[in-house]
Amino acid sequence: MNGFTFAPALGWVVGSLFAAVLVALAVGVVVLHVRRRGDETLGMCVRRAAICVLLAVIALTPSVATTTTSRAVNATDVVIAADVTGSMGVSDATYGDRRDVSRLDAAKAAIDDITATYANSSFAAVSFGSSGTLDVPLTPDAAAIDHWASSLRVEPTAASSGSSADAAIDQLLLTLKSIRDAHPDDRIVLYLITDGEQTIPTSRRTFSSLRRYLDDACVIGVGTEAGGKVPKPAADGADGGWVVDPSTGQPGVSIMDRRQIESIADELSGSALFTDSGGTVASSAIAKESRRWRATTTDKERVRVTPVVWPLVLALLAVMAWEAGAWFGQSRRLLQ
Repeated sequence: MNGFTFAPALGWVVGSLFAAVLVALAVGVVVLHVRRRGDETLGMCVRRAAICVLLAVIALTPSVATTTTSRAVNATDVVIAADVTGSMGVSDATYGDRRDVSRLDAAKAAIDDITATYANSSFAAVSFGSSGTLDVPLTPDAAAIDHWASSLRVEPTAASSGSSADAAIDQLLLTLKSIRDAHPDDRIVLYLITDGEQTIPTSRRTFSSLRRYLDDACVIGVGTEAGGKVPKPAADGADGGWVVDPSTGQPGVSIMDRRQIESIADELSGSALFTDSGGTVASSAIAKESRRWRATTTDKERVRVTPVVWPLVLALLAVMAWEAGAWFGQSRRLLQ
């Protein structure tokens, strides 16, 4: 839309009333001139009527409407949460053509696939064991996430009081809220990588509180339902044997909780991906879905209205100067 229009500065109601009154005054000036036929000349009548008409048009604020196009870029922010509890050290995981790797190594491979899949995106990284920690604040540096993934280690057994599948919720809630507040137009995707195991007796909290900040989510399950022995890392990084189940006195066995992972994915209104069948993030349907969350550009048309009253103001000043000059000249003649 480009062209001439009216956009009353006082609003259409007040502006229209003001213009109508001024037009009525202009008509009244002409009618009185015709009826009285006194000392008022035709020039006086024209000038006074013109002043009223010009003021009426100015009250309606003549403007020029111009259409402009603004471009908005919607970016994608990917939050990755990795489980680092002791059970992630179990070597029963599969990832692609790799077999019998630790669950944490499978998680690292998945993280590499995620950063490769989301080109030109920003990333944040959270690790969780006994509690959640924001390890990498939101950054466009994918290499920083890869470095973080390569440095991940399982939580020492001495620092753990049992696994809780909801340990990440508090930190994720803070992280996702801060990203949404800082970037309200961005799309936020969450990848949660875990074996889903919960060994403490308390009930797990729901992840549904995170949904308000998310556009999509994927829970990646690593490990197998057959499970494996949980290694006990020694202080110097050497083999420390196995974690012992105090109820049996035998090495404890950790299994991937498929139902728990599916339940978490449902609470996030997302999807679940299991790597035990040889699948990977890069070869899954999730990677295809990621195209929806990459940076997109949206063009929006806006109409800009620019008032153009200065020519009318100049004309009004000229007519008023003419009227003032004529009145001054007539006054001098009457005084002589």
